[in-house]
Order: sequence, then C-alpha cells, then structure tokens
Amino acid sequence: MTWLQVAGSALAAAAISTAAAGQGFSMEQALDYPFPSQLTAAAQGERVAWVFDLRGASNVWIAEGPRFAARQVTHYQGDEGMPIASLRLTADGRTVVYARGSETNAQGEVADPTSSTTQPEQQVWAADVDTGTPRRLGEMNCAPEGCEDIEISPDGRNAVWAARGTLWIAAVSGSEPARKLAYIRGNGTSPRWSPDGRSIAFVSNRGTHTLIGVYRLGAAAVEWVAPDVYRDAMPRWSPDGRQLAFIRSTGSGGRGGAWEIWTWDAASKRAQAIWHSPAGPDGGLPAEWEDGAFLFASGGRVVFAGQQDGWVHLYSVAADGGGKAQLLTPGRFSIGPEAVELTDNGRALLFDSNQNDSERRHVWRAAVTGGGPQALSHGATIEWTPIATGDGTFVLCLGSSAIRPAMPFLLHAGAREEIASSALAADYPSAQMVAPQDVVFHSADGLEVHGQLFVPKDHATPRPGLIFTHGGPPRQMMLGFHPMDAYNFMYAANEYLASRGYVVLSVNYRLGIMYGRAFREPADAGPQGGSEYQDVVAGAKYLQSLPYVNPAKIGLWGGSYGGYLTAMGLARNSDIFKAGVDYAGVHDWTLAMRGRAGISAAALQTAYAASPVATIAQWTSPVLLIQADDDRNVAFEQTVDLAHMLDARHIPHEVIVFPDEVHDSLRWQTWLRNFQATAAYFERILGR
Repeated sequence: MTWLQVAGSALAAAAISTAAAGQGFSMEQALDYPFPSQLTAAAQGERVAWVFDLRGASNVWIAEGPRFAARQVTHYQGDEGMPIASLRLTADGRTVVYARGSETNAQGEVADPTSSTTQPEQQVWAADVDTGTPRRLGEMNCAPEGCEDIEISPDGRNAVWAARGTLWIAAVSGSEPARKLAYIRGNGTSPRWSPDGRSIAFVSNRGTHTLIGVYRLGAAAVEWVAPDVYRDAMPRWSPDGRQLAFIRSTGSGGRGGAWEIWTWDAASKRAQAIWHSPAGPDGGLPAEWEDGAFLFASGGRVVFAGQQDGWVHLYSVAADGGGKAQLLTPGRFSIGPEAVELTDNGRALLFDSNQNDSERRHVWRAAVTGGGPQALSHGATIEWTPIATGDGTFVLCLGSSAIRPAMPFLLHAGAREEIASSALAADYPSAQMVAPQDVVFHSADGLEVHGQLFVPKDHATPRPGLIFTHGGPPRQMMLGFHPMDAYNFMYAANEYLASRGYVVLSVNYRLGIMYGRAFREPADAGPQGGSEYQDVVAGAKYLQSLPYVNPAKIGLWGGSYGGYLTAMGLARNSDIFKAGVDYAGVHDWTLAMRGRAGISAAALQTAYAASPVATIAQWTSPVLLIQADDDRNVAFEQTVDLAHMLDARHIPHEVIVFPDEVHDSLRWQTWLRNFQATAAYFERILGR
C-alpha cells in the first residue's frame, strides 16, 4: 500500500506534467480560468457585482450600465482558501458587503487548508467600490455549510447576519464594532429587514420546533408570529411591509412531509394558512429549490416552488388566501435550483430552467399572474442566476458553453454579450476542447438515463473509457461548464481526460435533478438499496458498445456521492471496472446511522447491503482514494476504514490525504493536485 501525503502528491503532478509535455494542454491550463458566482444588483441604478475566483483568490468585481465595463474592487491575492460568500450591494450601489473565510466544523473551527499556524476567522467585510479598501465589520464563524446570510438595511447603513446561535448587527461604515442584535432564545437564522428598515424578521430554532420572530429596533420584546409546535421557516416581507409570508412544515417526514404557506398581518397580528400541500409524494417540499424560490411579489401574490405535477415549477397564490395556486411554468421541465429573482417592480420573475433543452439551462421571464414563460436566452449555451438592474433596464446572468468557462453576460434581444472577457486568459485552450454529446441509454429496469459523452478528437483506434459520476446526488451535469464551482472544475477535468485520449461518459444517474420528481426520488436508492448503481453499469455497457472504446479498459471516478458509486463499481463489478478514483466517497452507510433514533435493525441491514464494503470480497481492481481530513460532508473515517479493509485483503490501492482541507476544496492547488493525480493514475493503470 502506498500512502501519498499532499507533499508527496507532487510525484503524481510531475508524472502527468511530463506525460502532457509537448502535446495538447495541461490540467493546469484547463483549470486556469476565473469562476464567477453570486451575481447581484443594487436596488437602485444599473450597478451589478459578482465574485471571481481565480487560482484560489476570490475577489469582488463590479460593472455598470449601459456599457457594463467590468473592474475589480477588492484585490486579495494568493491561494489562501478564503472564499467570499453572501455578496451584497447597498441600495445605492456604492458599497459591497460580504463574508470571507469558510464556515466552521463541528468543533467550531474555520477551515485552515494552508495549515497556517495562525487560526483563521470567517469575517464580515465592507468595501466602497470607488476605493476598494476593505474594512472589517465583525466576525461570522457560522455553521453549517452555506450558512452565510448577510442582509443590508434598505437605507444601506446597517448589516445583520446570523452566527454562533444569534443575530449580529454592524454599521456598514465600520464606525462601530458588531454587536448582538438582542437577547433572543434559540438559534437565530434567516434575518430579513422590513421594507421600512425598522424591523427584522428571523427564524428561531428551538430544537423541537422553529418559530418566526419579529424584532423591532429598540423594542423591549420580540414579537412571535403565530407560534406553534411545527417548523416555520423562510420569512418574507410584502413589498409594503404590511404582511409577512412564511412556510410551515406540519408533517413528520421533513421535506417530504406536509407543508403550508402562511401569511401574517403586521397590524392586526392575525395569521392564516393560504395554501396547503396536496397529499402524496408530489406534494412534498422540493429540496434544493425552496429557499431561493419563495418570494412575496407585488399585487398581493406569494410565489413558491412546488412539484404538484411531478416537475419543479413556480406557482403563485393570493396572499389573502382567496383563490387556488396558479401554475406559472407548465410543462415537462423543471426550474433550476438557482435563486429566482423579482423584476418589473415585483410583477415578474426571472429564473433559469431546462424547458425545451433538458441538458442545458436558459433564462426565462414569467409574470406572477401567469401567461407562460418567455425565453430570454437559448441555443447551445448554458445560462443561470439571472438578475435585473435596479432600474429594470437590463437583465444579466452567468453563463458558459461546452468549451468556454463561465462568465457574466448581458442579455438583450435573445442574445448574450459577455462582459469581463479580459479576465479569461487569451490562450485558454477552448479550441482544443470537445463539445460533449447528449446520449441516452437504458438501465436494466428500463429507466431512461442521460449522459454527456466526451469523445477525443483522435479516436481512430479503440481508447480506454471512463465513467464519471457527480456528487450530491441532487445535481445534474450538463453539456458545458457547470454553475457550481466543484462540478465546473470536474467538467474541465473531463475535458482534459478527453484530450488525453479517454472516452468519458458523465452519467446523470437517478437521484439527480431536472428529470422530474420520480427520477429524483426513486425507490430503493442510496441506503435503501442502491438502485442508482444500475445506471452506472448501464453507462459502462454503453461505453463498451462503442467501436472506438476498448471494452477491457473501463475505469470510473467521482467525488462524494460519485465516490460512493465509484467504490460500488469496484466492489461489485471489478470484471467491468479495471481502475477507479474515489474522492471522499461513502463506503459504509451504517457508520452514520448507528445509534440514530428510530433506525431499525432491518434498515441497518439494508443500508449495509447497499454499501461497497458489503461486497468487498469481490473487489479486485486497483483504486486511488482521495479525501481531505477536515471534510464536513463525508466523515473521514469512511476512507480510513476502507483503506484498512483493502490493505487487509491485499487489494492494490493508493491514498492521497489533504490535511486541513474540506469536502469542496477551498484551494485551487488542491483541485489541481487532485485532478493531476486522477489523470496520472488512469494513465498508469489503464494506459491510453
């Protein structure tokens, strides 16, 4: 057994660099682009902002209409593992506010992927866009993943955020240090300013239940909104501030259980349920969508995401409860999980969906009163995160294509115009990349499965084939660079593998999104039986059927849930899969289930049978295991235990450990070393 520490992974990097010398492009070149995220607009005027992450340095950029000439505001340098999150613009667009640094783990530690001897902090910062000099507003150090939520008051003077079990407030000017908003029992989250800036609605988690509270600045007591024994969440003020809408989960089944939409009148203090979820599986609150697609629009309409017809759509309902919910996006497609935005003074919505293009996403507009969506983008490109400028004049989005990484775009007349083009190196190897093909195949049980097939430009002789499986699992890989950073980088890695002669099939296995609820919530999946694994096998057989694929040289790789499916392939079908790279996979479902209340012996037995370790006696193919040891998503013991089992059975394997890194790597160098080692491993085991 070979143990490769991060320092030692330079050997793999050197090997792949040598192999790539003099031909094609390197993995470093494939990953050398700025990744944009968090596109946002000021409430007034035509200024927008976003974050670019280039080689691990995250910085804020802005642009302003009508020309939208992009410029950098902050100037952080180095691959420090300090991401920027929750980017906000003050209403006048003069100041940006953001969080910098990772969330904390179970021990309350902010990630330290550089292994610095000085403990890092996650902090809230502000910067005036004209000067770009950041000023610290206070500490955040929040948990869990994705907890960053900074909200700026309508007048732009104060910022409030949730961290360490309470709500904090600070002057955006930095004139005074952050302080606790008030003494409030429970764990406070999800703060929302009222339109007049005098009140803050929030969620208080009490363990057995959650409440919606309203704190009026300077008041002696918190006001509770229709307190009950259920779980209330997502408070949203009406545009005039007279009402509050929120979601109440009344079932015991979590997201799959019953839920309701409630409104509360701030003057009369009366609350009422205005919509109830229908019975049955299609009535469940759709995971991944709900928070970003719950809005209080103009005209007394509440907009929400639902899946009453088996697809995730937008609906609106009258806030006074008078009338049925109206379907705004009918059809056999789903809206994207990215946030939905209001435009046209709250009378219309901007969103992305895969309408008319199941393997891509485009931007659409729909009125909150119905009438059907209107396409704002189309074609062989991908668009997401649409926003409108504060004056409603312009619509922008983030977008990509099969061979060009993501960038911010201005949308007009059905076309898109790239802004910030200079941020991408002129010699980025787009011309050497391939456009993946949309392929369809069927699993053993007849289920239709989509995949993206990367075929090398030179495939005159049979080539090794690779199966790639995404994580999540509620994700969808597409025919281009992905909206999420991790999958964006993995897409680039697949392009590199194709350039090295591998035929790569990225499998959108069941449990993934955008193909309907039945596909996303199948029977006997995951720890209930692992039914999704048959989609991986079907993908491998599809690869083996191609005349330009060597059927005896099939490998597979993936991260997180994709790591689980990689291990499943090797443990169940080493006859098909001759090598694998398993990044942070789950290998024994029962490790996290044992001791949990309500878990039966039968459920544990089923979960174990659906785990790779259950059939480890059949595992003969070599594997490279990779994981960070501050992983907050998949317990590091999953890799530790599997490595010892493989060692005891003399199954060839190698291990790379990234000390102090997290699940979705914070450093660009970690991604680079990970993918260089992946490519080098396949070249060594499978050849080309």
